[in-house]
Amino acid sequence: MADTVRIELQPLGAVLEAERGAPLRDILFRYGVEFPCGGKGRCRGCRVKVLSGELAVSSEHAELLSPDELAAGWRLACRARAGSPLVLELAQWEMSVLADESTFEFTPAEGFGVAIDLGTTTLAVQLVDLASGGVAGVETALNPQVRFGNDIMSRIQHSLDPAGAAELRQTIREALGVMVSRLAARAGHPVTRIAIVGNTAMHHLFCGLDAAPLAGAPFETPHLDACVFTKSELGWELAGNPSIRFLECVGGFVGSDVLAGAVAMGIGRRPTLEGLIDLGTNGEIVFGARGRTLCASTAAGPAFEGGGISCGMRAASGAISEVWAVNGEFGCRVLGGGTPRGVCGSGLVDAVAAAIEMGMVQPGGSLVARSTLPIAPGVDLVQRDIRELQLAKAAIAAGAGILLGRLGASVASVAQVHLAGAFGNYINRSSAARIGLLEFPLDVLRPAGNTALLGARMALFSAGFECREFAATRRQMEHIPLASDPRFEETYVERMRFAG
Repeated sequence: MADTVRIELQPLGAVLEAERGAPLRDILFRYGVEFPCGGKGRCRGCRVKVLSGELAVSSEHAELLSPDELAAGWRLACRARAGSPLVLELAQWEMSVLADESTFEFTPAEGFGVAIDLGTTTLAVQLVDLASGGVAGVETALNPQVRFGNDIMSRIQHSLDPAGAAELRQTIREALGVMVSRLAARAGHPVTRIAIVGNTAMHHLFCGLDAAPLAGAPFETPHLDACVFTKSELGWELAGNPSIRFLECVGGFVGSDVLAGAVAMGIGRRPTLEGLIDLGTNGEIVFGARGRTLCASTAAGPAFEGGGISCGMRAASGAISEVWAVNGEFGCRVLGGGTPRGVCGSGLVDAVAAAIEMGMVQPGGSLVARSTLPIAPGVDLVQRDIRELQLAKAAIAAGAGILLGRLGASVASVAQVHLAGAFGNYINRSSAARIGLLEFPLDVLRPAGNTALLGARMALFSAGFECREFAATRRQMEHIPLASDPRFEETYVERMRFAG
């Protein structure tokens, strides 16, 4: 009997040899198959269709997939192994990873540095010429920890087992080590400095810190300081002896990525009140002026990333990313063209805004005289989807309102709001305002690119790579735990309504 089996992936046309009996989860991850529940057989996010060959039907298959789906060949990749030759149908995750090549003032240094944005979902790594400040190379990838859970909390739960924590740590260190090594080889010169930023959970999971304090209320951790490593400690094969620094976090789920964004955008350094909002599962919000800055994280849930939505998906090929009203119906744009497979976060916001405009959704969120919103053939939003968006947008709007209130300010007094990250850059600002997600004048809202990566690149030029500016910004940032604010619940309920 052969030790390997042949697996063909459609529509990619990819053919690979896999060890007989190997879990499909380990094989298919690199080809775009998601494992939202961490491969525990609790969801339908890793479905693949068997076009040829055999995959046995387990109890999890029978529980989560309908008889018609099973008969059509659908299976859960996380519950299957490569026991015989297979031809599988799957949709490749062609996800764009946001980088940043903005210019800034700096003091030249010798050699090359590397800036890393370690995101929950994606990785962005830049090779930087410290003499010219130019970006000499870029590597992007999916965060391989996704195979252990699509969201932060799934990974934190996985890390509570020491073996799981080691698995998460080793997985991300190896992935980044390979990316950095490829960039360093391209430079032809040793890398001297490496700056890493990420949210608090990524900081803990990379650095080998106990993430248990982040697993439950009040979600506060004592491990916020920067962590410095040598290449041997990380197992990275690099020439020279670079200083590797994972920058400090601020508090709760406000990590070094938000701190880096605040430094990059100059939040709190100017007399005018400015904000930084990163829209995601854990939305981070910062407002500041004249040396005083407040920040918070709010559990918006996965709706902005297509999670928890009946037809939701990430911003990948086949996702409806834009929706508009046209003659009482919906028009839409599909990423990559072709037949839509679902709707991503930006499309969801657009769709609900268009539905409100056409009188299909009431300000309270109820569907009017219908059970679904037919966005495109085979893609329908249901009442529960509308509620998920309401919960997400209320969390962000309430968080912003609480911080502004503590600063004695109002929406009208904000000079500029920088929208960070991929979702913030691609969201339709008019739609966001229409549903009450961003309660600011449109001319105040400014897509700001990958501010975390820009801030990490700026850190490479800090005198002696000690990142004193980051430490100073962190000292002036006051972290506000929203759950303990007596006004948050009331404000949250008020923000549940869509704009009238």
